[in-house]
Amino acid sequence: MRYLFFSFIVLFGGVSALQAQEYARNVVVGAERTSQYFPLLKGTRIGLLVNQTSRVGKMHLADKLVAEGLKPKIIFAPEHGFRGKADAGAHVKNGVDTKTGVRILSLYGKNKKPSAAQMSQVDVIVFDIQDVGARFYTYISSLQYMMEACAENGKTIIVLDRPNPNGFYVDGPVLNKKYKSFVGMQAIPIVHGMTVGEYAKMLNGEGWLKNGKKAKLTVIPCQKWNHSQLYDLPVAPSPNLRTKQSILLYPSLCLFEGTEVSVGRGTSNPFTAWGHPEYSKHRQYVFTPKPSFGSKHPKHKLKKCYGQQLDLPISQITKTLDGKLFIGFLQTAYSSSPRRDGFFTSFFEKLAGTAQLRKQILAKKSETEIRASWEPALTGFKKIRKKYLLYSDFE
Repeated sequence: MRYLFFSFIVLFGGVSALQAQEYARNVVVGAERTSQYFPLLKGTRIGLLVNQTSRVGKMHLADKLVAEGLKPKIIFAPEHGFRGKADAGAHVKNGVDTKTGVRILSLYGKNKKPSAAQMSQVDVIVFDIQDVGARFYTYISSLQYMMEACAENGKTIIVLDRPNPNGFYVDGPVLNKKYKSFVGMQAIPIVHGMTVGEYAKMLNGEGWLKNGKKAKLTVIPCQKWNHSQLYDLPVAPSPNLRTKQSILLYPSLCLFEGTEVSVGRGTSNPFTAWGHPEYSKHRQYVFTPKPSFGSKHPKHKLKKCYGQQLDLPISQITKTLDGKLFIGFLQTAYSSSPRRDGFFTSFFEKLAGTAQLRKQILAKKSETEIRASWEPALTGFKKIRKKYLLYSDFE
């Protein structure tokens, strides 16, 4: 455990080879290219799959469409809701948007896939949601279900693309279909390195939609962005990803959601730390999770958690990640646990997408050994991925 802790100090000290990438400037997201998709919407019944990130400049996409005389018939709401105010995992309720008067139908709860009756009310679906590039971030699962509904009911889907803030690498175990769930629906790695537009093309092109059907798909690409660039999100993509740091750390830290360890939900900076009430012997950083916006029932509520703070400058975080999913956090936390038989929960396999990673951590396999086990499937995925890229790659 001392060696692992020392290795973090070295990495955060800046020894890693990866230099901090430059942030993309003046990006034009798909939603802002209105001349490319407004003509496709005129005279149609419009459905939206959107949330608080769906912006055209400073306006919400729904408000922009109404202002242009293109009032939607239905707004479909994903996890966290239409305005992004629901907790992770909390059911999203149906309702009416008070500003536009448009009916809202939840796609997070019992109804994750639109019904034929719901789809009969629209001709075209516009998908515009900011993703963060991790397999278990559920917006791409909602995208797949919507594409399937469009394919099955003869509807068109238009994806307004946005940059992937973690699109500068591909890494992690590829999902074993045995562990398919809403937090992992396809055999892709934890960090897939694709935008939602690219991923939509992959779902169609690889025949991954139900029964191999293909949706009528149009992607409106971004401009002035490529996969080698970081991207500063103008709106938080979900209640617990509030900073650049949390978004970059999320793919590596979210695995803790399948363990006894807190990632700081219920604090001012979730997903920038990890800790547990029983880890005080080895750790200096202390935080206390409290009920708050986006986290009504945080893990280890009102208990002091001891662990590691990761809220560091972006340059240090990118050096630490070094273009990789960083499993060292998980290895060190496991070494710190006094109750190792209770470290993992049953949810871990769904997040990891495999039973192998838990076994490797328990067996204290080295990072090199663990990463080597991912490589064959990763290589295969990367070959598929390249067929669907819309932007210059990082390699």
